[in-house]
Amino acid sequence: MFKKCASYLTPALLILPLVANATGERLLANNDMRPWLNGAEQLCTTWPKRLGDDARHLLEDFYQQRDGQPAWQSVLQWQQLKAEVAQLADDGLQPNDYLLPDWQDGARQAPCNELLISHAYLQALSHLRQGRLSQQRLEPLWRASAWPKTDTRQATLSIALHHVPAPSQAFGAARPDNPLYTRLRAAYAERRQQPVGEWSAIPDGPLLRPGGNDPRLPALRARLAAEGYLTPLTTDLGNAFDPLTVDALKAFQAEHGINPDGILGQASLVELNVPAQLRRDQLWINLERLRWLVDDLREAEVTVNVAAAELRVMRDGQVHWRTRTQVGRAERATPLLASYINRLTLNPTWTVPPTIFREDKLPEIRNDLAYLERSELSVLDTQGNALDPQTVDWENPGQVVLRQAASAHNPLGQVALRFSNPFSVYLHDTPSQLLFDKSPRVFSSGCVRVEAVDKLLTLLLPEDELQPVQERLATGKTQEYRLSPRAPLLIGYWTVEADADGTLRYAPDTYLLDPHLLRALQQAGH
Repeated sequence: MFKKCASYLTPALLILPLVANATGERLLANNDMRPWLNGAEQLCTTWPKRLGDDARHLLEDFYQQRDGQPAWQSVLQWQQLKAEVAQLADDGLQPNDYLLPDWQDGARQAPCNELLISHAYLQALSHLRQGRLSQQRLEPLWRASAWPKTDTRQATLSIALHHVPAPSQAFGAARPDNPLYTRLRAAYAERRQQPVGEWSAIPDGPLLRPGGNDPRLPALRARLAAEGYLTPLTTDLGNAFDPLTVDALKAFQAEHGINPDGILGQASLVELNVPAQLRRDQLWINLERLRWLVDDLREAEVTVNVAAAELRVMRDGQVHWRTRTQVGRAERATPLLASYINRLTLNPTWTVPPTIFREDKLPEIRNDLAYLERSELSVLDTQGNALDPQTVDWENPGQVVLRQAASAHNPLGQVALRFSNPFSVYLHDTPSQLLFDKSPRVFSSGCVRVEAVDKLLTLLLPEDELQPVQERLATGKTQEYRLSPRAPLLIGYWTVEADADGTLRYAPDTYLLDPHLLRALQQAGH
């Protein structure tokens, strides 16, 4: 969906009122612009050399819906549009990508200027509404067939047509209104005009705990002081890991997706050594990600940010509850998707997925057949019949299945939350509770392990259904339970966001997607 003010086209939009020109002549009298558009490459000397098919078709549709009539009838419109384009810098979009011809170029260029202004207007709104680049090409997100499909192109066109008389209203309607976006935009707008900070990398070394000594302490203090976590000291504390520095490191860790334990380990070193320019660029590239996700975020009740390994339950656009998760390792990444949680498996059994069977379990079994018994794994054929492990050729096991019964040691814990997807992933409980205190929390083979899953159930289940589900859980028996109403779920990826007070909170770039997106955005401007 898109904003209510951006309603779909109506016949009334075909006859838009002309804005009174208080300060100058109209750019064009009433003319049909469609013939000009067909010959613009030959007739307009400043016509873009790389006008793609999508941009051309958007222009064609724009003038078709206007019955060919010119859009830009007032210098006031042009001035307002120029001001809005300049403000796109705060969105991480480059105003020079939407060049506007001078209003005073003269009557000879009037038809070309009309088309060029419309092209800049439409492209700016399109990039603001749905992103500068293609999400599906760079960071594909799978969506269930039942997930609402917003025609973003039609949404952009409707906004553009409806607000031609006042372009500032068009930009207000196109700009994402999600708090994640508006807060990050405000933070980027403030920081993009400030000098980029500087700091030196801290060398690798052994794990450093509070109270210890290490020659890297002066470098650590300088790094923490560079971003204001530590006030520069007037006395030389040498190599002692003093309480002030420990507290400063804890504050840094808390804002960078790391367990704030005050221990200088590998996870903290990685985040401390991210270059200052890349920290600035993270705001830029995540604005693009949030433009991609704006419609999905509006729909979702449950969101998982894979980078932060965090789950949130949303109510009326606000965070109602949040909890930690464990997500897939880089080589078995948690897929990005939008679907509906529609079923619970209570006291689930665990059927070992093919990849885990092949890469993890099979080597263990070949090394020691007793591994099956220790791991409480049964061997079955494809029909579910039990097999004697001694009779299986484990060098070439064929289509055997490994399954673990419901128990306190089952990797899925007490409940799995199911949703349609082609990746065989789901949300689930876990007996590995201690791993929630680690960082980064990348331990699974693609599924999302949820901390305090019992609390999540209280938020997703109607009150009159909660007790029956809890009673079924207490039996220890495996049962399926249909969730009604189903809960919209978004599993996305973003590596920085801003709190309501403007504090930036970073997440580890666990899948190393930031550099790839950064390069794509940099190349798009060339």
